[in-house]
Amino acid sequence: MWSNDSSLRLCFRPTNLSLEERQLIASPWFAASFCIVGLASNLLALSVLASARGGGSQRSSFLTLLGGLVLTDFLGLLVTGVIVAAQHAARLDWRTVDPDCHLCHFMGVVMVFFGLCPLLLGAAMASERFLGITRPFSRPAAASPRRAWATVALVWVAALALGLLPLLGLGRYSVQYPGSWCFLTLGTGPGDVAFGLIFALLGSLSVALSFVLNTVSVATLCHVYHGREAARPRDCEVEMMVQLLGIMLVASACWLPLLVFIAHTVVLAPPAMGPEGQLPRATERQLLIYLRVATWNQILDPWVYILFRRAVLRRLQPRASARARALSLRPQLSHETAALR
Repeated sequence: MWSNDSSLRLCFRPTNLSLEERQLIASPWFAASFCIVGLASNLLALSVLASARGGGSQRSSFLTLLGGLVLTDFLGLLVTGVIVAAQHAARLDWRTVDPDCHLCHFMGVVMVFFGLCPLLLGAAMASERFLGITRPFSRPAAASPRRAWATVALVWVAALALGLLPLLGLGRYSVQYPGSWCFLTLGTGPGDVAFGLIFALLGSLSVALSFVLNTVSVATLCHVYHGREAARPRDCEVEMMVQLLGIMLVASACWLPLLVFIAHTVVLAPPAMGPEGQLPRATERQLLIYLRVATWNQILDPWVYILFRRAVLRRLQPRASARARALSLRPQLSHETAALR
């Protein structure tokens, strides 16, 4: 652990940013509106999830993991949004408000925790669907909602453990441009490089694992659907797979730019930090842009579930839905016709 003397002002880095420049970059109305829209979206998704019924134990397990993802996104927006919106609205100087860096360290842990959780939960959901589709009869007990909540808790513990590493000496959290949030430090020190790599690689591997497992699951469903077997994939299986693909695509589009930027910066292009630890302005601006893109994941995740439900898709494409149901009956009718002959 850092000592009290070493932790004093350890999170502060010069940004050479005037109050006028900060007002142009950090709008309290944008931060508040972004937070409100995200919270409302996740609350709507939670209410829809609470009313979802049926589909068997595998669907219940999937919905439990999805509920854990939406709940995590909601809490992440709530905690980080309150801090950032307050900083923007009051134009607070972080050195004055938090001279001992306790709030900055807390926000750094929160940012890492709520950043990794959606990626890890996405990988867990992909694993659940992979086993449910390729090994449907070998895991009846593993598909229970209780096991799913245990998986969510395990993901939370793993993400929290990683977020606490800078408080144990590996890496640092520091105030980031324009002075309204805290995150890991893109420094050249061994601890900063190691922690940045761990964060970037763990997030990237989660996305890669989701991509591989989802690809195999979709290929298996397509093989069953286009094969001659009488048993076709149920509508709920296709629905869950479509939702999971949407979640994976949203997470990839939102988080991969930030993860790649962090890994590239700390390994291939370490920034030339000033004597007091300041980063080049171009690096600070890029980090802020990629972070803002990543936070859209918490808003878009609930809408993937809300919009890609069977009830919504059937309203949008009633003809396609009727045709799919007719196609799913053809193998059964052919089988009954052959039996009569």
